[in-house]
Amino acid sequence: MRLAHDPARMRRITDARDFGRVAVLLGGTSPEREVSLKSGAAVLAALQRRGVDAQSFDPRDTALGELLTRGVDRVWNALHGPGGEDGTLQGALEMLGVPYTGSGVLGSALAMDKLRTKRLAAAVGVQTPESFVLRSASDCALALERLGLPVIIKPATQGSSVGMTKVESAEQMLPAYELAAAVDDVVFAESWISGAEYTVAVLHRRVLPAIRVQTPRNFYDYEAKYLRNDTTYHCPAGLSAPAEAHLASLALAAFDAVGASGWGRVDFMADSTGRPLLLELNTVPGMTDHSLVPMAARAAGIDFDELCWQVLETSFARHRLAQEGQR
Repeated sequence: MRLAHDPARMRRITDARDFGRVAVLLGGTSPEREVSLKSGAAVLAALQRRGVDAQSFDPRDTALGELLTRGVDRVWNALHGPGGEDGTLQGALEMLGVPYTGSGVLGSALAMDKLRTKRLAAAVGVQTPESFVLRSASDCALALERLGLPVIIKPATQGSSVGMTKVESAEQMLPAYELAAAVDDVVFAESWISGAEYTVAVLHRRVLPAIRVQTPRNFYDYEAKYLRNDTTYHCPAGLSAPAEAHLASLALAAFDAVGASGWGRVDFMADSTGRPLLLELNTVPGMTDHSLVPMAARAAGIDFDELCWQVLETSFARHRLAQEGQR
């Protein structure tokens, strides 16, 4: 049994029974496990409030094949980071023939790789900050020569700002590189952009209102995202209508460039001229009480339970060919 992906087949559902039995995948083994557990618990509760036959499923503790044993009809994927957001899980679910939410194998894998996302986005006219790949610690000095200070050091395939460091002096460069290299084989330096930070959510190809993020910390890191209460969010973001529309068009262009689908979030920073530069794209955004997509959805008149319902609808774009007698 295999899955076919056809966005035109995505259905709008009015009866919870049409979803069948749903597994909310949460937890996993990535550095973002704790965030995923919170996201998944919130999604599970929302689906159950809406009458969906939903259960939690942690692939750290249970083999994915158990989805078939349990008679699961589709998956709401709340796994963040490597193993859940990078195409690995998506490929496994394709092999099992279990439809799932969000992006497929290719879109997930590309979006998880910040470097390839930058290159693909640039190819369609979405600008990103200048960067330099650090193949070893010996590249640190060359990166500073090329980019100057400050820079931000990033692992290429982690989410939630895991392993990221703002570098403001040459002495900080090596420790920042080592921190990133401890969680990822590919590390890069990126020019520091000091303007406003914006995030744009996409749901069923609808672009939700942009959010402007402000934090007293050096940048919007893991602590600012999930642990602190002094991060502020502005939605509406204070942009003019043309600027908001431009940001929305850039978000969709980046979304399409990497082959993402269903739902996701695209993050930007504005440079000194106000020009938005792409930072990254998230195909399984957080769904915690500090998360951004639920904020944008609320501004668009979509409450949390409805948001979870609409994300689950994206699973219908993937259908089991074997059920239709096709090979």
